[in-house]
Amino acid sequence: MSDFPSAKKLHAIVDKFLGKNVLVLGDLMLDQFIRGSVERISPEAPVPVVAVREETHLPGGAGNVCSNLAALGARVSVFGMVGEDAPGSGLLGDLRDRGVDVSGVRIESGRVTTQKVRVIAEHQQVVRFDRETSGHLPSQALARISEGLSERAAAAHALVISDYGKGVVTPLVVRRAVRSARLRRIPVVVDPKVEHFKRYRGVDCITPNTQEAWAGMRAHPCADEAALRALGMKILRSLRVRFLIITRGEKGMTLFQHREPPRHIPTQAQEVFDVTGAGDTVTSVMALSLACGAKPFEAAVIANAAAGVVVGKLGTATLSAAELRAAIRPNVPRAVGLDVPNLSRAERSVR
Repeated sequence: MSDFPSAKKLHAIVDKFLGKNVLVLGDLMLDQFIRGSVERISPEAPVPVVAVREETHLPGGAGNVCSNLAALGARVSVFGMVGEDAPGSGLLGDLRDRGVDVSGVRIESGRVTTQKVRVIAEHQQVVRFDRETSGHLPSQALARISEGLSERAAAAHALVISDYGKGVVTPLVVRRAVRSARLRRIPVVVDPKVEHFKRYRGVDCITPNTQEAWAGMRAHPCADEAALRALGMKILRSLRVRFLIITRGEKGMTLFQHREPPRHIPTQAQEVFDVTGAGDTVTSVMALSLACGAKPFEAAVIANAAAGVVVGKLGTATLSAAELRAAIRPNVPRAVGLDVPNLSRAERSVR
């Protein structure tokens, strides 16, 4: 198994990020953080009393993908939906401030902008509560989202689909988006929702974590490496994707490609403070690297370095191109090959 690509080559790819035009299709939400300290327990119930020090909010879901891409120098256009409310207005304003084109976002009256509110005492999350409207989005709104994306695809270098199961990423919308991307020969990278795996047939890459990979294929989780290898190859065949990244937390990530042995990339994280949004970072950097002509393994190595940076930050975080370059060190460790000639019993059981 050959070494990792050189830092010089990876830096050259990152240097091409600036100005790349990336489309983001998906579920927009607002991540709100209420931070404080706990010094006593409530006399009303056995729960901590949080003395609030600050409240902040950031784009979440597909919005965090947009933030990651914009922070790395890409030109970003997003297609999705928010409610006609203050959180939706604030979310769009925040994205505009980051340089994101939000003209493709539909504003729907009668719906609530999805919010995830996290209460954090020091570095410990105490509780999270969500606000959102369930139910299908109007077909007319979805059609306009698809039409807008198709119009912008001609000038795009990559498409990211960020699926949080809130109603934007329907089978029809995905098919239309992928068709538009195929006509322009631009890569499509998906951050998947486990219930929707079959919707992503024919995309270039999906980026589930280990739990999502097992759940998406309706398979019982197994810690055995051979079983994970077989699972990855089954996803490649079933969804007819070009390649697959399974992110594995403190173990790093594994790349699966057709007719090639899987390759494991060890984590670069030095200290983990918060994994919130790390999957969005991986998806964003994979798409942006591919848009710059990177090979799948090169893109995976860059995405792994990016994830190692953001998990060292608190909350839904992004990173700059300078931080990413610094994280791509000249003495990157050797990749671990997972190729074994004969199928084990575990592998056969996954098939």
